[in-house]
Amino acid sequence: MSTETAIRDSIEQAESAVGRVWPLHSFVTANPLAGFEDRPFHVAVKHGERLYGGDGYPSAEVFRRAWEGGQIDGEILREELSERGYDADPEAQLKRLAAAEADSTGSGGGDAPGESPSDRVDAVLTKWLAAFLDQGSAKWSMPDRSEGFYRAFRAVARHDREIPNPGAIADLPEDPIDALEARLDAFPRDRWPAIFEHHLTALPGWTGLIRQRIDDGDVWQSEHPITLVGYLAARLTLAEQFGAPIAPAEADVEAASTTTSGSEDADVPLAEAWLNAWEATYREELVDAVAAESAAREADSESGESDGRPDAQLVFCIDTRSEIIRRHVESAGDYETHGYAGFFGVPMQYEGYGSEVGSDACPPIVDAAHRIEERPADGHDHRHANHERWTSVLEAGETVLETLKSNAATAFSLVETAGSGYGAALTARTLSPGRVHDALDALDARIPSAHEFCSPVLDRDMHAATDGGLPSGLSFDERVEYAAAAFELMGWEEFARVVVFTGHASETANNPFGSSLDCGACAGNPGGPNARVLASICNDDEVREALAERGIDVPDDTVFVAAEHNTTTDEITLFDSGVPESHAEDLERLRADLADATTGAATERVETMGGDAGAAESETKRRAADWAETRPEWGLAGNAGFVIGPRELTADLDLDGRSFLHSYDWRTDDEGDALEAILTGPMVVTQWINAQYYFATVDTGVYGSGSKVTHNPVGNVGVYQGNGGDLMRGLPLQSVMAADDDPYHQPLRLSTVIHAPVERVTEILAEHETLAELLDNDWLSLTVVDPTRGHDAFQYEENLEWTGLADASEPTVEESPAAVQTPMAADD
Repeated sequence: MSTETAIRDSIEQAESAVGRVWPLHSFVTANPLAGFEDRPFHVAVKHGERLYGGDGYPSAEVFRRAWEGGQIDGEILREELSERGYDADPEAQLKRLAAAEADSTGSGGGDAPGESPSDRVDAVLTKWLAAFLDQGSAKWSMPDRSEGFYRAFRAVARHDREIPNPGAIADLPEDPIDALEARLDAFPRDRWPAIFEHHLTALPGWTGLIRQRIDDGDVWQSEHPITLVGYLAARLTLAEQFGAPIAPAEADVEAASTTTSGSEDADVPLAEAWLNAWEATYREELVDAVAAESAAREADSESGESDGRPDAQLVFCIDTRSEIIRRHVESAGDYETHGYAGFFGVPMQYEGYGSEVGSDACPPIVDAAHRIEERPADGHDHRHANHERWTSVLEAGETVLETLKSNAATAFSLVETAGSGYGAALTARTLSPGRVHDALDALDARIPSAHEFCSPVLDRDMHAATDGGLPSGLSFDERVEYAAAAFELMGWEEFARVVVFTGHASETANNPFGSSLDCGACAGNPGGPNARVLASICNDDEVREALAERGIDVPDDTVFVAAEHNTTTDEITLFDSGVPESHAEDLERLRADLADATTGAATERVETMGGDAGAAESETKRRAADWAETRPEWGLAGNAGFVIGPRELTADLDLDGRSFLHSYDWRTDDEGDALEAILTGPMVVTQWINAQYYFATVDTGVYGSGSKVTHNPVGNVGVYQGNGGDLMRGLPLQSVMAADDDPYHQPLRLSTVIHAPVERVTEILAEHETLAELLDNDWLSLTVVDPTRGHDAFQYEENLEWTGLADASEPTVEESPAAVQTPMAADD
């Protein structure tokens, strides 16, 4: 094996220790320990402790509060403790946990922070990484960025006086492989993966961002490429310069070997028993409720009762925040709601009107397959002209202001002349953010929004040049497929006169983490564009004819409308400029009822944030406009469950905004294709979301990003804590904690509940080893409520084995799919 091949293979082995990190403007949820999902959860946690010093379990105090607050069932807890060989005395075990935590927080000695040679390497390297990876914030760009990071570093860092011998940078070879070879020469090849892991995990925020750039190959990577080879060549060179160790200490290597090769079942920590009991307590209540509703639903269907055609049907994202607004929409009128992944099944890159670049509007588990542009539509010339007039005035003003602020000759005079205006604006934003919100709303009302005069261009343009080689528009067959997939996955059987696809977006001010509150299924972007695309597809007469051939009959009087749910204020905006006059009354009634739903949902959510529920709508608008508000909304905090089944199973339940909800009807999915798509797509993404919230809660400093109060945004890609160092990787403290030591988010792994025949789920898991691996390794749990087996529940154990929960004496489903005999349902 050549040296180059050995180096590249070693880097590939080591890079899995670092999870991908997305830039702030497109903050995608991710598991910080994603590289260890092929191992049991408790083993992955040990790797996190070894590499990052991060806690992987809630503290003893958090467990105590959950125990004393009734969130952990005593019988379940004692069973968990006994099964793992512990004394089944909760109080004694809490003291044991607390003592172990106290032992692990002893003083470490050594160099003070920032003073060790490795710290000095980090300080210099992060300075150059910030300059190179900047995405539009810097006024003066780093020279030679188009040549790639390694070459730019060679060209510029030679002038860095903080480096002991800058000439060594100038003398680096052209090829970074040669630079690495020179610094690895003293070490045997079998040590190289450990050496690279040591250096990649020293700055996991920056290296995680580099991994994301490399894997996604976005426009920034194409114009300013960076590789792990080039990064490591620069880092090891700096380590040599500062006298920092090239290789990790032998003790660290031995610890890594023990964690990796030791018995993965023997050393399960006490905290795992407490966590399992907490999760089982939550899951038992959820499963019992779903099973009871399943049985009741069957009784209703046998009675022959029908609710008739609803006034409207609204499709929301599976996002946990949708669970709250859906309840209030349904209670406001004769409405039916459904849950579907918020990118509405269209994997696209979207370029809004006036945008210079497109943004991916699909989850990272799916590659964008199309580029959709928003362009002015015929018949809206007046709105278009009005929009252009207002925006040109505003843009001109912003350009002049930015020029004056940035020009050294005018900056001081600008302060003298405009200082009072700035002061008044800051005062208003600080003291009366709600009124500022109302004023901005009034201004927005005078400026036509792009959706009022634009439409997404769906026609395939074979000659259009697109970034990344993506085709422009959609073929007819693709449109039919996306529409059919939506209705087939949701088990749709009846259409109302109005069907609304509702994306979602947040509204905040001065919030670097604003995109973390947008649609995760749209890569941290608003979901309204995706809703508009699917609504346009479904309003196409030719598409409807093709759907009819596939057994999906859309009535002639059904109109599809797009909308967007503002998750900060709970307002729902209908994009209805193209709706015919025949449906004007329907929309007028719907709009009034949605306003009532907004009031109810806002009231419910404001109570969780300690606001005045009597003035909920004004309070949510204040939070949206307040530039000093560190918690504009809770986002997906609290998420713990994922229910896959008909809405009837959860419509009468208050799930407290803690469950993802995906519509699915097993009776319309004979081959299991729809369920397979849900398990391999949305379930995986929800597990990522859940893991990010979990780890950001159990250790906000390591796996989150600490307090927003001390954040320092850098390069439009991330935040520092303070004035430099590593990029923080996860959610801020204010997104998961009610106070510094009081979690609002209950740190539980995801509990998925599926309403379907158990053997159907088993067959899917048998076909997808990575899904079974996630379950076998305890990254999430899975329970099936089987309507063909008396609505009994079955808990997944491992190796495709299940345990019946309805009655301990019932036979356990432990065989392969072929050996599981399920009675056929009456309507089969």
